[in-house]
Amino acid sequence: MNITGNTVFIPGATSGIGLALALRLQAAGNTVIIGGRRTELLARLHAEHGLDTVRIDTTDPDDIRTAAADVIGTHPQLNVLIAMAGIMRVEDWRSDGFLADAEQTVTTNLLGPIRLVAAFIGHLQTQPDAMIVTVSSGLAHTPLRVTPSYNATKAAIHMLSESLRLQLSDTSVSVLELVPPAVATDLMPGQRTNPFAMPLDEFVDETMALIAAQPDQHEVLVENVKPLRFGEVRGDYDQTVEALNRTDPHVAA
Repeated sequence: MNITGNTVFIPGATSGIGLALALRLQAAGNTVIIGGRRTELLARLHAEHGLDTVRIDTTDPDDIRTAAADVIGTHPQLNVLIAMAGIMRVEDWRSDGFLADAEQTVTTNLLGPIRLVAAFIGHLQTQPDAMIVTVSSGLAHTPLRVTPSYNATKAAIHMLSESLRLQLSDTSVSVLELVPPAVATDLMPGQRTNPFAMPLDEFVDETMALIAAQPDQHEVLVENVKPLRFGEVRGDYDQTVEALNRTDPHVAA
C-alpha cells in the first residue's frame, strides 16, 4: 500500500485504532472517509478534523449497500477499503447467557467485513491500484480464554485474508491484514488502562512506519504482536497461551 495519494474508506473509525489511523492517513496526504452509526459524532469529527463521513451500521446488510453506493458515488476514485469495525465481548460458555454476545460478535466481526468486501469489490477492481485492508488480531493465533467468539472471528478473518489474496492475485486489488496486539482503547472495559496494552499512538506510529517501509507486505505486524502471532512457529504455543491467560486482566472476568 502506498502511504499517500489514496482515497480511503474506514467504517468503524469514530474512535480507537480506526480514528487514529484515519487521522494519520489524512495527514499523510490521503482523502479519508470514515463511517459509523452515530451521526452527531460523525458531524463532530468532520468539523474538528475535516474528515468526510458516512453513516453506516456494519451489522445491517442493507445499510452497508446504501453506504457503499453513497461512498462510491461521492468518491469515485475510492481505492482502499479498511474493514475496521469490530466488537469484543467476554463470554462464559459454561453457563446460560453467552449466545447473544457470541452471535453479535460473529455478525459484526465476520459477516460485517464479508458484506463490506462484497459491496466494494466490484468498484475496487476498476481502480488501477486498490487494496482491501482487513483487521484480525494476535488472538487469531493465541486464544484469550474469556473471548472465544472474538478469537474465532479474528482467526476467520486471517484465513479470509489469505484466501482473498489468492483469488485477487490476477486483479488490481491487493489484500493487507492488520494484526493488532492489545491496544489501549475502549474495545473492552478496562483495556485503556491495561498495563499490557500497547499505547495507541505507539501502535499507529509503528503501523504507519511499517506500511511506508514495506508497501507490498501481506501482514502488518508490530513487535508487540509477534509473540502471539508466531507461538506455533517457535514451538512454544502452549507456553504463550498460558502466559497470555495468566497476565491478561480480563481472565478474571
